Amino acid sequence: MSDDKNKPNKKENKEGSGSISRRDFLKDAGLAVGAPTLGSIAISTEAAAQSKAGASGAKGGSPSAQDIAPELRAVELTVNGGKYRYMVEPNWSLRQLLRDEIGFTSPKDWCGGQGACGSCTVIMNGRPVLSCLTLACECNGATIETAEGIAKAKHPIIQAYINNNAFQCGYCTPGFVCTAKALLDKNSNPTEADVRDALGGNLCRCATYQRHPPAVLEAARNIKQKA
Repeated sequence: MSDDKNKPNKKENKEGSGSISRRDFLKDAGLAVGAPTLGSIAISTEAAAQSKAGASGAKGGSPSAQDIAPELRAVELTVNGGKYRYMVEPNWSLRQLLRDEIGFTSPKDWCGGQGACGSCTVIMNGRPVLSCLTLACECNGATIETAEGIAKAKHPIIQAYINNNAFQCGYCTPGFVCTAKALLDKNSNPTEADVRDALGGNLCRCATYQRHPPAVLEAARNIKQKA
């Protein structure tokens, strides 16, 4: 009988020793952190809904359609030779309309819509513009070219970029191509300084800057030969 009392209880020693497995620790920590986070999200959502309902009640009656969604505006534009008509929201950018609605995915968004990288550049009415900073509702009646249209037209700038290895990952290339094409449309005989100045607003993380001027100058020569 005394022997049984003196025997160590293995189960009690294991649980009372303070040891815990890594998996149990991570599991418990995840529950402890996750619960307050989920709770705050739910509270914030509920508070926002109550605030909106209170504002509508203060005005009198239920919220109108104008309170729920912004006023849409009709925009008609020509993109790469095709006619398009869309109802756009006042805050939509041209890049959003071209990519998300029409389906031309060449305008990119490296800088998060800050107009700092040039990867979203398209040609509008003969001028290169930053589509991330251009409101779609202001483009009614505009004629727009993207890299897709430039490639479809087999403009010499495309093959020149390939010949001169003027890109690596290719993310920024459509913006460079549009800027270069706009330059060549305006100046068919640019100098290297002209090219560098025109492309100064286009950034490239792969740093292929030295290959762009030769590509644009080659395209200019090819355009002359075909003229």
